[in-house]
Amino acid sequence: MPAIQLLILPLAADYEVKNVYLTILDHDHSTYSQQFINKIGASGYFVLTGYVDSYQNALHTLEKDEADIIIEIPKNFERDLIRESRSSMAISVNAVNGAKGNIGAAYASTIIAEFNNEIRAELIQLPRVNPVPMIDVQWSNRYNEHMSYQLYMVPGILVLLLTMVGSFMAALNIVHEKETGTIEQINVSPVKKYQFIMGKLIPFWLLGFVVLTIGLLIARFVYGILPEGNIGLIYLFAAVYLLALLGIGLLVSTYAETQQQAMFISFFFMMIFILMGGLYTSIDSMPYWAQVVTKFNPVSYFIEVMRMIVMKGSSFRDIQSNFLVIGIMAVVFNTWAVLNYRKRL
Repeated sequence: MPAIQLLILPLAADYEVKNVYLTILDHDHSTYSQQFINKIGASGYFVLTGYVDSYQNALHTLEKDEADIIIEIPKNFERDLIRESRSSMAISVNAVNGAKGNIGAAYASTIIAEFNNEIRAELIQLPRVNPVPMIDVQWSNRYNEHMSYQLYMVPGILVLLLTMVGSFMAALNIVHEKETGTIEQINVSPVKKYQFIMGKLIPFWLLGFVVLTIGLLIARFVYGILPEGNIGLIYLFAAVYLLALLGIGLLVSTYAETQQQAMFISFFFMMIFILMGGLYTSIDSMPYWAQVVTKFNPVSYFIEVMRMIVMKGSSFRDIQSNFLVIGIMAVVFNTWAVLNYRKRL
C-alpha cells in the first residue's frame, strides 16, 4: 500500500496552479486587445473558455464554475493607450477557491504588467542613455534548482505513509489481544510488562524500516531523487521517530478496549499530525497557537529533517535539536505505555 501511494500521490500533489479557466470580455476588438489575448492564452497557465459580449454573460460563466477569472477589456482600450498613455482593465475572480483565484489573478496581473512594458517600449522612444537608474537582479534557486514539486513533496509524503502504517498497526495490536481473549493468557504468564511492550513494538519498528527503504528506492528510481546528505542519517532519525510513533500507538492500544475505539483515537491524532505537519501548509504561515501545537507533533520534525537531508544535505549538527525532541517523545510515550499496561490476574 505505501509503495502504490508513493507512486501516485506525488504526481497529483502539486502546489503550482494550472488550468485557470478564463473568460474574455473584449469591448475594443483592437490590435492591442488581440495581442494581449494571444499573450495570456500562450502563457500556459490559462485555458480560454470563450468570448462573451456582455458582463452579465461573463458572470454566468463564473456562477456555473465554467470560468475562474473574467478579464474585461474596455472600449477605446487601444486609443486611450496611444493618445493618453493610459488605460485600464477589470479582473473579476471566482474566490470560492481562494488559493486558485488569488494565484490566477496574480498570474494575470504579471502578464498585464509584461504586456504594458512591451507597449511602452513600442510607443516611447527612449534616449540612448537611460536617465532612470536600473538595478540588474540575478537570482538562483538554492537546494531545488528546477523548482520541482516532487522533490519537495516526496520526502514529506514518505513520512506520512510511514506514520500511518506505524501508528494504526501499533494501535490495533494490544486491542486485538483483548478482543480475542489471548491477553488473559499473557497476563498470567511470567512475561514482564516491558518485555510484552517491546515484543509488540520491535516487529513494527523493523517493518517501518522496510517501508522507508521501499520509499527511498521509489524516490530514487521513479522520481530521480537522491539525498544530498547522508542516507544513514535518515535511518538514524527514523529509528528514533518510529520508537516515538509506535509508543503513541501502543499507548492508545493500552487505553482502548476495542479495535473500533483504537481506530477512532488514532484517526483523530493522525488528522492533526497530517494537516499540521507542515506538508501542505507552511508552519510559519499558521497562527501562533497552531505553531505551538506543532511543537508536540512528531510528524512536523521528521518532515523537516527529511527535507533538510534530502534537499540541503544537512548534517547531524543541523538536526540535533529535532533529534533531541523526538528522543524525548520516544522515552515519554513508551514509558507511559509500559506503566499504563496492567497485568491482571
